[in-house]
Amino acid sequence: MVEEGGEEEAEGESAEMPAAPLQRCNGFLPGKEAAGGGEQPAPAAPAAPEAPEAEAMLAASGGRPEARLETRLSRRRLAVLAVFSCYSLVNAFQWIQYSILSNVFAGFYGVSFTQIDWLSMVYMVAYVPLILPATWLLDARGLRLTALLGAGLNALGAWLKCGSLAPQRYPLTLAAQAVCAVAQVFILGLPSRIASVWFGPTEVSTACAVAVLGNQLGTAIGFLLPPVLVPNTPNDIDLMAHNISIMFYGTAIVSTLLFFLTGVVFEEKPKYPPSHSQAVLQNKPPEDYSYKQSIINLFRNIPFILLLISYGIMTGAFYSVSTLLNQMIVTHYEGEEVNAGRIGLTLVVAGMVGSIICGLWLDYTKTYKQTTLIVYILSFIGLLVFTFTLDLGYLIVVFVTGGVLGFFMTGYLPLGFEFAVEITYPESEGTSSGLLNASAQIFGIVFTLVQGKLTTDYSPRAGNIFLCAWIFVGIILTALIKSDLRRHNVNSGIMNLDIKAVSADSFAVIVLPT
Repeated sequence: MVEEGGEEEAEGESAEMPAAPLQRCNGFLPGKEAAGGGEQPAPAAPAAPEAPEAEAMLAASGGRPEARLETRLSRRRLAVLAVFSCYSLVNAFQWIQYSILSNVFAGFYGVSFTQIDWLSMVYMVAYVPLILPATWLLDARGLRLTALLGAGLNALGAWLKCGSLAPQRYPLTLAAQAVCAVAQVFILGLPSRIASVWFGPTEVSTACAVAVLGNQLGTAIGFLLPPVLVPNTPNDIDLMAHNISIMFYGTAIVSTLLFFLTGVVFEEKPKYPPSHSQAVLQNKPPEDYSYKQSIINLFRNIPFILLLISYGIMTGAFYSVSTLLNQMIVTHYEGEEVNAGRIGLTLVVAGMVGSIICGLWLDYTKTYKQTTLIVYILSFIGLLVFTFTLDLGYLIVVFVTGGVLGFFMTGYLPLGFEFAVEITYPESEGTSSGLLNASAQIFGIVFTLVQGKLTTDYSPRAGNIFLCAWIFVGIILTALIKSDLRRHNVNSGIMNLDIKAVSADSFAVIVLPT
């Protein structure tokens, strides 16, 4: 465990913090309306007694007041990021381990392919009704408790699966997978929160990409490892049960270890804020925060609504392709279950590389909308190429096109998180990320059901064309998003925002230097 004394100040990262309470008014910024951004006459300059408050606000946004509190980067942040990425990895592995062996598990449990697909879709179904309570818990009880719940439920679900190692126990394995699905609710919304709370402005997008990368790596391992551990032995059910038990028990042991590591490593927040934007939020009185008002603010934010829909389309399409990949491959390449897993691995590993490159690019350029739109367009092109080359009869072509598709489609995931945090700051990162993921789950359920039906009744090409049409819609919606980089403006000393999730009577006024 890294002690607080081990923290070191990041070079050049110091900020002055207010010594006086924030001045409050009715939600208007100087010369701007709180909602809608319409121009208004600038208010009169504050009287002399109010000068300390104005100076305090300027302090929070990078001014030059007398009192100061340094911002620092904690060494613990790397351990927090590593442990979160690992237990997110295990959760993603448990999501995909059934779908990539859909024919094996359908034979083992004596159920239909649709019932096996539900072992994946239960993740999506559980997320939608639970996301609002989960994001409330994150805001009200904090990062540490949310992380422990995610890691603990992940381990519990893994152990329950160990009791489902018999052909007649499909209901138990579905219940166990449902527990893992609930764990996912406390995992998927954390990358942007961890990045914002623990990492500085020059590394926050990369940190978010690494946190998302853990989940992607779990999907990649889920594509690769299960076909190797559980070969299809339809004539020897006992051997199949033994092979499945190795996978289930191994997952349970690893997830339990990560639960204990989460308890050791995770803290609510570092001793010092890592950035000016976090300093502003941490200086705000907790009693001013309203979860209900935060939700209302987000749904009044038109750019966020457009991103909410476009992110759901792209990520839902990725979930659908991942769930149905085995069926698509074995339709054209019979008996190639292992290569289907390897193609899935290629898709996700390429996406991991894309995620890191996009995160580094965002930290360097801050071109959120441009990067998001370009990656969206390239994902559309990649899916078209994948669709029309899938049935050529050459697996090597599918490996290449799958890798290109994964590079852009999976690489988009952290872009959406970080873009949402930028255009919704100072609202909670967990709430915005949670709503994005809820949208992704809803689209994922619909896409998986419809694409699965089209694939079964017609062909994989019909199902993929259906996804292409929706991704084209997503491109249009992304192009309409107004890029208002609020968090970046705070870290740059340019304040142009309403303070976090409070009613119209208690917004902060930020006084800009003249």
